[in-house]
Amino acid sequence: MQTISGISQLEKVEKGCVLTIGNFDGMHLGHQEVLVAAKKAAAERAVPLVVMTLEPHPLTVLRPEMAPGVLTPLDVKAHLLAEFGAAYLLVVESTPELLALSAEEFIRRFLVDGIEPSLVVEGESFNFGSGRSGSIETLVGAGTKNGFEVSIVPPKEVCLSSGRTAAVSSTLIRNLLAAGSAGDAVAALGRPYRLIEKVVAGRGKGKRLGFPTANMKLPGQMVPAEGVYAGFAATADSAEEILSAEANIPAALSIGRTATYGQGQTLLIEAHLLAENVAELYDKHLAMDFVERIRGQRKFKTESDLSAQIARDCEKVKELLEAGSQK
Repeated sequence: MQTISGISQLEKVEKGCVLTIGNFDGMHLGHQEVLVAAKKAAAERAVPLVVMTLEPHPLTVLRPEMAPGVLTPLDVKAHLLAEFGAAYLLVVESTPELLALSAEEFIRRFLVDGIEPSLVVEGESFNFGSGRSGSIETLVGAGTKNGFEVSIVPPKEVCLSSGRTAAVSSTLIRNLLAAGSAGDAVAALGRPYRLIEKVVAGRGKGKRLGFPTANMKLPGQMVPAEGVYAGFAATADSAEEILSAEANIPAALSIGRTATYGQGQTLLIEAHLLAENVAELYDKHLAMDFVERIRGQRKFKTESDLSAQIARDCEKVKELLEAGSQK
């Protein structure tokens, strides 16, 4: 996949391509439905699939105080888009000038005078232009006038553990993660939610308790609710290698502020790897895949009580992950 940055590089995109536009934060099942449909159409037409994304999220520029937490950093997004068959990734910077374009100006600049696709594939809820004034109906009308087709992909729904059926969206996934509902997030994403960052030096408390942990640097992503989670981990020597690393090491994952040791503690993201002979991980890159939350954080009276609880947590994590692998 070729990554193209900036409007000035639009001429590099092959005319008559299949195009899809979106933020694609999360790369969830809804996004995947759009990408699968777009890839199929591109193959049938023997043209490349082009994905256009605005970076960062427009609200980061327009209303920073309302900007949503990032689910999928750009490098991770690019890796996943390549796996879904994108030939080109066009990354356009979200500037105030760009975000002020009307829907009609957006279409003219990017679709009519710029990319010139033969087909645009989008979900039903697609919006674009200043104030999200352009809808999928706007796009269809523009296609009729300007000679490109529009294919509309219906929303993807998922059944949550509560029994409620919900349309899959990035907002849904953020809400699930904020509530600690990692299992439901897995259902909506089609894979576990993943945090990626470097391993940093910790305070050694886990090792002293008999459960050494790899401490993750606070990532530029949305961090799930505090608690203890069953999951998997992967390590790599570089940021590039961790993108394709398979998380296959069972792990007890902890997000919390170590209330047992007093108030005002900084947030810690830790992984206790349930494997033998774990090598030194400091300064390596770590991926944490969150499968299921097993409990919330709480304060323990003594370190002995905390150690006993961690031992129980590890056993529960093993049981849960083993049961999941047998499904």
